[in-house]
Amino acid sequence: MRFKKPVPFLLGLGLLGAPALPGCVPARKYTDLQARQTADAQGKAQAERQYRAATAELQKATDALAQLRFDYKRLEDDSLASGQALRQARGLNHDLNESYDHLLKNSGQELASKSSDYNKMAKDLARREAELGALDASLRTSKTDNDRLAAGLQTREAKLAELTQALADKDRAVHDLKARVSKALLSFNASDLQVKLKDGKVYVSLSEQLLFKSGSTKVDPKGQAALRTLATVLQEQPDVNVVVEGHTDSVPIRGVVNGATDNWDLSALRATDIARLLTASGVAPARITAAGRGQYVPVAPNDTAPNKALNRRTEIILTPKLDELFQILGSSSGAPVPDK
Repeated sequence: MRFKKPVPFLLGLGLLGAPALPGCVPARKYTDLQARQTADAQGKAQAERQYRAATAELQKATDALAQLRFDYKRLEDDSLASGQALRQARGLNHDLNESYDHLLKNSGQELASKSSDYNKMAKDLARREAELGALDASLRTSKTDNDRLAAGLQTREAKLAELTQALADKDRAVHDLKARVSKALLSFNASDLQVKLKDGKVYVSLSEQLLFKSGSTKVDPKGQAALRTLATVLQEQPDVNVVVEGHTDSVPIRGVVNGATDNWDLSALRATDIARLLTASGVAPARITAAGRGQYVPVAPNDTAPNKALNRRTEIILTPKLDELFQILGSSSGAPVPDK
């Protein structure tokens, strides 16, 4: 507030006239005048102190707001993913700017009456700090989650590369096995013996004509020669499992033939005899499985003699062991590795 200064000449006149004109200006009025002058000076000094205090408080709020803007800008640059939170922060910052501008317009004499505005700004600042703290905690949590996901992805990529390499090694082993078997059995008639790849396995298909007489369950000498040749290759490939599958056509057998009561029996007995010949030639029995499929997995319709001859066959299926693949898959999924 502003105070009017006492008029100097009137005050001087009063002082000069006091001893000369004691009857004109009573001493009591003079004392009252001095008291009012002193009170006005004190009020002015108090108002100036209040103004300076309010100015200091305004400067403090200005510095806090500048720091808040700096923190806001840094957080805005740190995380584009927190757009929604930052947009909310912009709204709050806008409200603070409006409050601050309003406060600047009402400086001076109105500062003393704006304590409620100061309280409101302090609450807004506290709320803003709390929201910034929550946002910072959220960003730290997101960073931790991202780091964990990145580590998991890196582990999965390493496992995938390891699995891809193991599959490539397995494919090379299968192709190498086919080449070795084809080379070893090259001297046999292609119509009686075929070597092919199917579903990652090597199939050695032998016709009935090469192995058995009609209805017989014992391998002929020429078939034994082919099996011994194959056994020589298998002895050099200890990591290959062997499945012997016997197949027949759809013509049923009559009565009991060499212990077989039907085509299923016949195919199983033939597969078992081939398995025994392979083990006798040096292949470990634990590597061999004998199975009779009967007439139920034909390669051609059983409607003509040539097609029936195609169905009367034995397939020896060679599969590289997949221990390494199972171990990789088991370590990736956490599941137990199956016994093989």
